[in-house]
Amino acid sequence: MKQEVTLNLSNVDRVTSISKALSSKIRVEILRLLDNQALNISSIAEKLDIPVSTAALQIKVLEEAGLVVSEPLPGIRGSQKVSGIKVKTVHIDIKSMDDDATASRNIKISMPIGNYSDCNIEAPCGISSDKSAISPDDDKDAFYLPDRTSAQIIWFYKGYLEYRFPKRHVDEHGKIKSVEFTFEACSEAPGYDNNWPSDITIWINGVEIGGFRSEGDYGGRRGKLNPSWWPDILTQYGKRYTVMIDDEGSYVDNKPTSKENLKSLKIHEGDFISFKIGVKADSEYVGGLNLFGNRFGDFDQNIEMTLGF
Repeated sequence: MKQEVTLNLSNVDRVTSISKALSSKIRVEILRLLDNQALNISSIAEKLDIPVSTAALQIKVLEEAGLVVSEPLPGIRGSQKVSGIKVKTVHIDIKSMDDDATASRNIKISMPIGNYSDCNIEAPCGISSDKSAISPDDDKDAFYLPDRTSAQIIWFYKGYLEYRFPKRHVDEHGKIKSVEFTFEACSEAPGYDNNWPSDITIWINGVEIGGFRSEGDYGGRRGKLNPSWWPDILTQYGKRYTVMIDDEGSYVDNKPTSKENLKSLKIHEGDFISFKIGVKADSEYVGGLNLFGNRFGDFDQNIEMTLGF
């Protein structure tokens, strides 16, 4: 998954490295080539009509800037390195500096709601893209179909979905000071019911850090992003929630929910950060869960993780 990188002028080494990488016409052309495909050095050289040695040198500069990643790929004639783009966007804030409270370095990763790594759900349930239903309602097997990755709305009565966010870029930026997750969600009622409470629980790296009470499964007006085929009588939109963890504890919408912090949750260990969301069977209000993607509901976003450094 491509990263979104935000820097300011206090990140001198990274800014100059990226600036150097983008200052060459050949390197920009290489990035354009790698936009939608991974290529080996020979293919890059052939497409740009440059020597293989030149292509290898340019790829090395792009790798050092953190714009490209290369990995060995086994082949008939032995393994060869294949390169691909590592970042989606690079934003450099010219005005911000370290003494500005708004100048913290952030990296944001957007996770489509269908890209969960594990699930355990109970019907009523369903999963739809923005084009059509992925399967009939209450088909739990549909949550394991390959098509699930195109999901734009997911709903279930109780259980959980787990997402694993990559941490490959952490070493390039230093110690994580905060982790934040934002997403759009609501309860799950038959049809919709604006007064249908549900207790939603959040786990980070397998540890429960609290949650929030959704007051309803919202309808009565169309979601701002909903496709035209989606029926008016069903769930339309949710509310946006924010989960944050720092050195002091865990918070949901700025309200403390747990003393579990970056250290106790082992945020700095492992290759990924696990975000799990669900409805426990022993909750006071077992009212289900709807999750919205960036083309459904009211907010143009997936589940987003922001790392603060």
